Amino acid sequence: MLTIKSIPAFNDNYIWLIHNSTEACAVVDPGDAAPVLSYIEEHGLTLEAILLTHHHNDHTGGVAALHRAFPQVKIVGPKNDAIANLTHSMSEGDQLSLFDVTFSVLDLPGHTNGHIGFFGDNKLFCGDVLFSAGCGRIFEGTTEQMFDSVNKISALPDSTEIYCAHEYTASNIVFALAAEPDNRQLQLYRDEVQQLRSQQKSTIPTSLLREKSVNPFLRTTEPTIIQSVSNRTKDNSPIEIFAALRQWKNDF
Repeated sequence: MLTIKSIPAFNDNYIWLIHNSTEACAVVDPGDAAPVLSYIEEHGLTLEAILLTHHHNDHTGGVAALHRAFPQVKIVGPKNDAIANLTHSMSEGDQLSLFDVTFSVLDLPGHTNGHIGFFGDNKLFCGDVLFSAGCGRIFEGTTEQMFDSVNKISALPDSTEIYCAHEYTASNIVFALAAEPDNRQLQLYRDEVQQLRSQQKSTIPTSLLREKSVNPFLRTTEPTIIQSVSNRTKDNSPIEIFAALRQWKNDF
C-alpha cells in the first residue's frame, strides 16, 4: 500500500509525494523544488522518480533543481507535451512500476494537448483535468477532448481516489451550486469543505463516487444540469451541455 503526502506550493498547488515502507519516494508535478527538498530531508527520503502530468511551469518548475539534487532520478512525463529532459516519455497504454505498484498511463488531453494521468493502487493523479466539483480550463485542446478525458476518468471504479493538483474546491462549489442549487449532496459537501478550509485542511483527495454526485461536469445527463444551461444551448447532447457549462464557468 502506498502512502500519499500533499506538499503545498504557491497559492493553491499540491505536489503529491508517494512512498511506501522504504526510504524511496516519488513526487507528482513538482512546480517548486524547495518544499519537496525540505520534506525529503526532514524525513530521510531518497527521490526515485518524478511524475509529470503536463508541461505548465507550476507543475514542472522544480524539476531541474530536484534532478541536480538526485541525479539518478527518473523523470516520467507525457510523450505529446513539450517537456525537456524526460527519461521516460509515456502515453496511453504505457505502464509505470513504482514501489511494486503498476500505474497505467491515461491520455487526458484538453487542458494541454499531451496531458496524461497516472492510475494505480486505486489512485488517479490527474493534474489539471478533473478537480473536486469542477474541471480544468481548456487551453490547448478542444472541448471534445476535455469532455472525453473527463468521461474516461468517470469510467474508472467509483472508489478511485482523485488526486488533482490544485485546491480549487471551495470556489468550484460556488459555481456548482449556481448550476444545481437544489443538489442536497452538494449542499452538504459545501458545508464540509467550508469547515475543512476554515481549519486550513485539504479537501483533496476526493473520490470519484463523490464527484459523480456533486461535480456538474460529470452530471451532464442530469435534468437539473440540462435545465440550468437551457438558455445557453438548445442541444441537450452531453457534449453540448458540457461545453455550455465550461463556457459558463469561464465567465463566472
